[in-house]
Amino acid sequence: MTQHHDADVAIIGYGPTGLIGALTLAAKGASVIAFERDTDIYSRARAVTINDWTMRILQELGIDERIEKVIEPQRALRWVTYDGQEVMRVEHPPSSLGTRNTKPRFYNIYQPTMEAELRRCADELDGLEVRFGAEVIGIEQDADGVTVTSRDRETGEETTTRARYAIAADGGSSPVRKALGIEMHGDTVPTQWIVIDCHAKRWWPDRDFLTFWTDGERPVVDIALSAGNHRWEIPLKAGETEADFATEEQVWPLLEAMGKTREDVDIHQWAFYRHHVRSADRWREGRVFLAGDAAHLMPPWAGAGMQSGMRDVHNLGWKLARVLRGELPEAWLDTYEVERRPNVEFFTGLAVGLGRVIKQEATPEEMAAMNAVPENTVTPFEPPLIAPPVLDAGWIAGEQGDGSVIGRMLPQPVVGDAVGTMARFDDLVGHDFVLLGADVDPTTLLSDEERAAWDALGASYRAVRPKTSFTQGPDDLVDLDEVLLPWFARYGVQVVAVRPDKFVAAADKTGLGVPTL
Repeated sequence: MTQHHDADVAIIGYGPTGLIGALTLAAKGASVIAFERDTDIYSRARAVTINDWTMRILQELGIDERIEKVIEPQRALRWVTYDGQEVMRVEHPPSSLGTRNTKPRFYNIYQPTMEAELRRCADELDGLEVRFGAEVIGIEQDADGVTVTSRDRETGEETTTRARYAIAADGGSSPVRKALGIEMHGDTVPTQWIVIDCHAKRWWPDRDFLTFWTDGERPVVDIALSAGNHRWEIPLKAGETEADFATEEQVWPLLEAMGKTREDVDIHQWAFYRHHVRSADRWREGRVFLAGDAAHLMPPWAGAGMQSGMRDVHNLGWKLARVLRGELPEAWLDTYEVERRPNVEFFTGLAVGLGRVIKQEATPEEMAAMNAVPENTVTPFEPPLIAPPVLDAGWIAGEQGDGSVIGRMLPQPVVGDAVGTMARFDDLVGHDFVLLGADVDPTTLLSDEERAAWDALGASYRAVRPKTSFTQGPDDLVDLDEVLLPWFARYGVQVVAVRPDKFVAAADKTGLGVPTL
């Protein structure tokens, strides 16, 4: 008897995490039904930044240029005391993941505006249905799929929907996570913060810095958002409560203490929150996966909370779409948490450490360690906050470390093809498995068994030629920006196997066999 499914994937929650999950899956041909309990975008700006890794995901989805129009480049980060002493600064070099190394490394965003554009992009996709005002009140699963029960918040009508898999992107309080019996471990910091969002009325000196005013009693986050918005995040002192800041007149003294007046800004809105350091004990239960805040919560200091959720569902989405098409075995889905949890833990630890800096709790030794440059490194050092991403575990093979290419994300210069087309690497090569050779045909370094295994994954094979030489075949690439071939040479490799998400899975130096699951 054939099992009926209304969609391939049900996504519960349609914030940034659910949105990117829906976009990733629908763009790759999966049918998706998304459930969102609210009827409109959450009006308060929460996240404040995205970086080049996230932009590369948006590029794969074909929407990066649209999003780039509603966000703005970020100048740099600095930590400053109230007496004007700069404690630490992180400059933003151009992105190695962009075009001709001129794309910004970080961007300021205004989340409601960016989220609205993401939704408009999603509206244009076939195979994606979004049910607004639909609150998920039950989820059950069996060997063939997941049954989602939802209630229309306006009419009270209940509906059941069958999908092959489900992704819970329903936030930190995740009813789905609770229904699955998955526990959340960690702590909530007792200090309460007020977030004040304003419309800027004029420019002031160094407004384009993301400034952390470090102080043991009243540290402040001071950040320009896109579209003329500005935010201050300020902790409440002992004895202060939300009731002390119930009106705009009560909020204004906080901004005046930062040197801002009604000539500088208009207060748009304000809200209160606490920081969390929490993670679910597992991110999968059968055919249901947790993503974003439903799986993990971190303080905001590394700007990675929202982005981590977006990266979660992209990692899961490209694999799940291929599993649904029968191109990958179901066991690939077990790599989701294995690959994503270490990265989330890294950014959580980084956020906690940066929080100690802003609250003047970090020791001089801790401060020095954050920017310590190791000696005799192969990989050019960049502070952890801005360093390119590295895959620490999962579907990769070979020893990792400073001198290894394994797990690193391939840079993205402009490359050419044999007939002279010039484009960003991802746009020209696409988003499937590919083996790249440094001025060599990669198939010449493969055994028959290795070639057969890569062929089974639908891999392509491309030689990267210097721009000073001739191409030798129709699939050759030309290293126009002179980025890829020096990158190969740095790590002493001739051939790398690159995953659809542009992480290096294998190299000739440590073996070109297909990694095991």
